[in-house]
Amino acid sequence: MAASNHLSDTFSALADPTRRAILARLARGEATVTELAKPFAISQPAISKHLKVLERAGLISRGRDAQTRPCRFEVRRFKEATEWMNRYRTHWEASFDRLETLLTEMKEEKSRANRK
Repeated sequence: MAASNHLSDTFSALADPTRRAILARLARGEATVTELAKPFAISQPAISKHLKVLERAGLISRGRDAQTRPCRFEVRRFKEATEWMNRYRTHWEASFDRLETLLTEMKEEKSRANRK
């Protein structure tokens, strides 16, 4: 059950484009809230709310460095989400392969019918 909650929190956090952009920035290295807020046309408190969502989901951590709280990218939750998606990838790839085969057969059949 806990893994399911983690996945829900992870996917919910990833659903927002601002949070995805923050994570993309943190993937390059740690940053302060001020640094993270700079490229966005939203307030620093709004960025802080996004960071809280990311932190609750376990996607980032926040440290203490004198008077700043640098944010760091945390890979563990991404790994859990990737592993969950990979369990279904084989199924979906096989389904798409079958669909592609069917569509190719239908196209060839239509082409033969048009030549007659």
